[in-house]
Amino acid sequence: MLVILIVVIIAAAVAVWLSLRRQRTQHLRIGFVDEPRGSVEGADELVARVIHRLAGVFSEERGALEKQWDCGDQVSTEDFRLALQRYRSFFGRLLAV
Repeated sequence: MLVILIVVIIAAAVAVWLSLRRQRTQHLRIGFVDEPRGSVEGADELVARVIHRLAGVFSEERGALEKQWDCGDQVSTEDFRLALQRYRSFFGRLLAV
């Protein structure tokens, strides 16, 4: 249950962050007329930041998934089944990006 809450919080944070990035993209498009090079450089920086942030978020989520089942010998088959379902869902989100 805690992992689901963490995933929801991370998803909400990413949504807010991406919204701010979209606003920045609009600002870059508007500024293109006056400063084309600066707009393209800003767009390149923005893409690099988004990629870095998404990689961090997905890495954190993957780590949370791993903690669910990597607990030594005390993991039941049901725990593994649930972990596999969560990995499948996570993989779907990765492919959607």
